[in-house]
Amino acid sequence: MSELNLLDLTGKTALVTGAGQGVGAQTARFLAAYGAHVVVNDFVLDRAKAVADEINAEGDHAVAAQADVTDFDAVQAMVADHGPIDILVNNAGNAGADPSALTGRPFWQTDPREWDSFIGVNLYGVFHCCRAVIPGMIERGPGGRIITVISDAGRVGEPGLEAYSAAKAGAAGLMRALAKSLGRYEITANSVAIATTNTPAVRMMVENEELAKKVLRNYTIRRFGEPSDVAAMVTFLASPWSGWVTGQTYPVNGGFSVNL
Repeated sequence: MSELNLLDLTGKTALVTGAGQGVGAQTARFLAAYGAHVVVNDFVLDRAKAVADEINAEGDHAVAAQADVTDFDAVQAMVADHGPIDILVNNAGNAGADPSALTGRPFWQTDPREWDSFIGVNLYGVFHCCRAVIPGMIERGPGGRIITVISDAGRVGEPGLEAYSAAKAGAAGLMRALAKSLGRYEITANSVAIATTNTPAVRMMVENEELAKKVLRNYTIRRFGEPSDVAAMVTFLASPWSGWVTGQTYPVNGGFSVNL
C-alpha cells in the first residue's frame, strides 16, 4: 500500500459504539467514507438505523446494531452477528443519568448507587467491547485497532464528577495495559480525550451565549469542539498510518489542558 493510500480502510469492519448521534455518528461517517464497513451501535435502535441509512445513502456501507454495552452477553451477540471486528471505537459513554444532581455536590455527600451509571457505561462498557472483539482481532492477524473516547475529566479531574472522572481514567488505563499485551500481535490501543464538544448532551450549554462565553475562557482556541474534530483523530488512529502508535492518550480539546 502506498503512503497516499494509508487512510484507506477498505475491507475493514469497524464497530462504533454510541454512534446514533454526536461524536459517534460523525466517527461512523468518517470511517465509512474511507472505506470501512461500519457497525453503527446505539442503545436506541432508531438512532442507529438513521445514521446507518444516511451512510448507505452516500454510497458507503453501514449496518445498525442495537446493544447495551453494559450487558456483556448483548455485546458478545452483536460481535458474533457482525464480526469479526478490525476497528473498535469505544465511544458510548455518559455523564450519569442525571449529572446535574451530582455536579456541585461534594463526593462525600453522594450515594454509592449514584456511581453505577458512570461506571457501567464508561468503564465496564469498554471492558465488555474489548473482551468481545479481541479474540477475533488476534485471529485475523496484524492491524487491529482499538480506540476509546474518554474525557479530559479523566486526565485532569472534574469536581462534582468524581465517579465519571475515575471511570474515564480507568478506560484510558485499560488502553495502556492492552497496548502492552496486544503489541506482539500488532494490534494497537489508544485513547482520545475530548473536552466540551458540540453534541446533544451539551447543546444547551453551547447555545447559552453567556454560559458559553464563561466556559470558553478556559480554552486556548475559543470555540467548542465539533464532532468532526474528534472523528478526524479517531480515523487517523484507526488507519494504517498509526501502526507504530499505541498506548497513548491524545487530547482533542482546544487547549483546555496542555501537557507533555
